This record gives sequence, C-alpha cells and structure tokens, in this order.
Amino acid sequence: MSHQEVSPTPPPVGAAMPRPAVSCTGDSVETSRERWLVPLALGTLYVVWGSTYLGIRFALESYPPFALAAIRFAIAGLVLFLALRLRGVPAPSRRQWRNAAITGTLLLLGGNGLVCFAEQTVNSGIAAVAVASMPLFAAVFAGFYGEWPHWREGLGLVIGFVGVVVLNLGAGLSGSRLGALALLLAAALWAFGSVWSRRQDMPKGPMNTAAQMLSASLALALTAWLSGEHLPAHPSAHATAALIYLIIFGSLIAFSAYLYVLKSVRPALATSYAYVNPPVAVLFGVLLAGEHVGPVDLAGMGIILIGVVTVIFARQKAR
Repeated sequence: MSHQEVSPTPPPVGAAMPRPAVSCTGDSVETSRERWLVPLALGTLYVVWGSTYLGIRFALESYPPFALAAIRFAIAGLVLFLALRLRGVPAPSRRQWRNAAITGTLLLLGGNGLVCFAEQTVNSGIAAVAVASMPLFAAVFAGFYGEWPHWREGLGLVIGFVGVVVLNLGAGLSGSRLGALALLLAAALWAFGSVWSRRQDMPKGPMNTAAQMLSASLALALTAWLSGEHLPAHPSAHATAALIYLIIFGSLIAFSAYLYVLKSVRPALATSYAYVNPPVAVLFGVLLAGEHVGPVDLAGMGIILIGVVTVIFARQKAR
C-alpha cells in the first residue's frame, strides 16, 4: 500500500487525497511532523490499548459486556461529536454516516464488544495475546484489494500467526473455547472493518471517530437488549472508575490515534499494536490483578513479539 502524505488534520479514512502543491519548506514541515506524530500515536496504542484489557476486566465486575461497551462509546462519541461541532467542524453527510455506521459496527461491536464478552471467561492478558491475530486477517483482506504485504512483512505475519496457534495450546484459551472463538472473530471483524473503511468516503479526522462511536453504541445497545443484559443498580466505584478510564483513554485518545496511524502508514505497521499490546496487557494483569500466565502462553507471546519485530524492520527496510 502506498504511503500517503500526512496533513495537519488527518484525512478521512479511505478518501482520495490529492497531493497539494506545496513548497519544499512545507514538505519539510510535514515530514518533521510525521516523524514524531506517528511514533507518538503508535506508542499511545501500544500502552493505552494494552492497559484497556485490564480496564475491561475491572469494569466487568459490575457492568455486562455489551452494555459496558455501549455506555463507553455512547459517552465518548457524544462528547467528541459535540466538541467538534462547537469548533465548527461540519457534520458527516448521509453517505459518511452510513459508512461510519458500518465501520463502527465492525470495529466496536464485532471487535471490542466480543472482546468484552470473551473476558468474562478469559483473563485480560490472554485476551490481548489472542487478538494479536488481527494483522494476519488485515493482510489477507487487504490482499483481496490487490495490496498484498511485502514478503518480509508476510514472514512476520506468519510468525505471529504461529504464536497465536501456540497460545491456543496453552491453558489460558484451552479452558474457554467459546471465549477463544469470540476473540478470533473479534480480530477478524476489526481487521475487515479497518481495511474496508480505507476505501470509503468517511467523515474527516476526529469526526470519523465520533461518528463511528455513536453509530456503534446503538448497535451495542441493541445487542445488549437482545442478550437480556441489565445495567447494575449499584455499580462498584472500582468498576465505574475503570469505565471512565476506558472512555477517556481507551476511546477518545487511543481510538483517534489508531485512525490517524491507519491512514498514515502501511497496514502491517498500523496493526502492529496488536503484537505489542499482549506483553503490556500481561504485565498489567500480573502486577495489578494477580493473573497467572503459563509457560506455553509465554512461549506464544514470545513468538508473536518476534513477528512484530520482523514486520517493523521489514517496513523500515522497504522505505
């Protein structure tokens, strides 16, 4: 996939972006901005999304899974949407709302909602490791559009997939086959939504994030209702604090960073956070929740990390 130029305001995901006629100085400024914005956004995804797996586990102590996700994205989406409108950002067109609804449902109902569901029976660190299969699905879906990864990136993706297979042999997932299936389906739906959205007319910049969250919150609320979920009458302060963290950091900050990275770099690197999140999630889970990770689980995580290193270095060599 060709590398697109980064503008001060992230372009809509999937929208065609003509290269503006700018001076050499302008190119230099944009290149300098990209050099620190992309690593900053990637670092945010690595650390924040790694910690949100534990945040979900804590919030599930009081909130049911799909209702939890619905509340999270409804509040975050509404706050972001109103803030953007007050700043004069135009509302999405009808077509953009439709595309945002489809993408948001795939990413946030199919992806995040199923992760919440799985974490009822799978610990947070193992859930993060399982979702590391997402870049493999993304590479396959991108290949359907003629954008197969470079062979070095492909090697890294295969190594990562082997790590996922090893992980499924460990105690963390073998004890909950339904949770394991939900996690793999979540990864596939997130990957497809990410690849599909790049070729659609989406809202511009942060409005894309707001529209997807608002749309997905309705789909999540409907799923929660159909599943017979009920909001807790007296949620614990611990669970509510976790929900607030998920809203501010996991949704408003990290999801916006993801959309920026998705538009700015090759898919293999944009989705590499899924390989780095596992050790971060495992570390938080062990230190803050006393979660146990077996030797086979650690072996799978190690193989997955080798895969992400391969992908990152392949991307640098290609450039």
